[in-house]
Amino acid sequence: MPLKTNRIESIDILRGIVMVIMALDHVRDYFHYGSFFSDPTNLETTTPFLFFTRFITHYCAPVFVFLAGTSAFLYGSKKTKPELFKFLLTRGIWLVFLEIAVNNFIWWFDINYGFVVLQVIWAIGLSMVILSFLIFLPKQVLIAIGFTIILGHNLLDTILLKGERIGAVLWYILHQGSQITTDSNRLIGIYYPILPWVGVIILGYSFGLFYVKNFSASIRKKWLLIMGLTAITLFFIIRGSNVYGDLVPWTIQDTSTKTILSFFNVSKYPPSLSYLLITLGPALLFLYGIETVKNKFTDFFLVFGRVPLFYYFLHVFVIHVLAIIGILIFDGNWQDMILTAEAFQNANLINYGYSLMVVYMVWAGVIILLYFPSKKYMVYKATNKDKWWLSYL
Repeated sequence: MPLKTNRIESIDILRGIVMVIMALDHVRDYFHYGSFFSDPTNLETTTPFLFFTRFITHYCAPVFVFLAGTSAFLYGSKKTKPELFKFLLTRGIWLVFLEIAVNNFIWWFDINYGFVVLQVIWAIGLSMVILSFLIFLPKQVLIAIGFTIILGHNLLDTILLKGERIGAVLWYILHQGSQITTDSNRLIGIYYPILPWVGVIILGYSFGLFYVKNFSASIRKKWLLIMGLTAITLFFIIRGSNVYGDLVPWTIQDTSTKTILSFFNVSKYPPSLSYLLITLGPALLFLYGIETVKNKFTDFFLVFGRVPLFYYFLHVFVIHVLAIIGILIFDGNWQDMILTAEAFQNANLINYGYSLMVVYMVWAGVIILLYFPSKKYMVYKATNKDKWWLSYL
């Protein structure tokens, strides 16, 4: 019997697909040859298959952040502005806490928290906190702020600070990104500087206007098509000009294949204008095409899209545990998978890893394994809407 819900299926399907793709990147992190010490987009060492495996997962973070904004708008459409402000502020703070306390533990299994990494959950949390104050602005002003950040933040790329003074650390958090060492020798990696992500969540929030009740489906699809095609066209124009829009210009390589890879090797940390155009553009076209589609394929991904936070933490934990089991099977030292800062500095895992074929097999197994608890939790959430705390999980 279908669950009764007011959720928009096309949005949940898209979110579910990027959540599944995200697991591929994380399985690669834990299982591929040299993954802890090499860059899969390094043109000197990568292969087209490896590059694609990394590139396809670029869609995850921007779509996840964008749809977090959309979900906030739809949630707020049934609430007052003060109620939405309270929800965004408290949920944002909660996500920052989860990133630091929970996500770092399941990623590293280091009870001493010697290596604290601030990633996408942190970025969403801080972006929600900022959005909670911005929702009181007129919609036109909010949209203008979002576009200004997305289109203009690469102008700040030349501002590079060093050291661990408070001003430098704030700039790392805002736009540059870096690693800092605390007095207790704890290493903190700020890998998701938040300014461009704030722009993404603002535009995602504004995008929710297309999905309010009684909004014309034909007009929505028309705009999805226009916006998606415009973003992709702008990507090729801006990236092709090689003047603005990314930290790293593309270059002519010794083979056509590597030149193409160079062209699509856009910057994620922080997400460049080119990166956001080539990820969000196709996502909008996907929403255009999937709106009226319903079959077993969409039902499968719908499950993951409706329990994103639950799935996120569960999949990282499961992948990490499987990596430990893999080491044990091949008589390795399982303690090498306790990923302290020292483990990276001493390169204990420099020769660790499996082929990409194994990575894809493990990925498929993880998705099948997590489908069942995710579906059970989805049903639980849908049948217990009176429990306010579920909106935070």
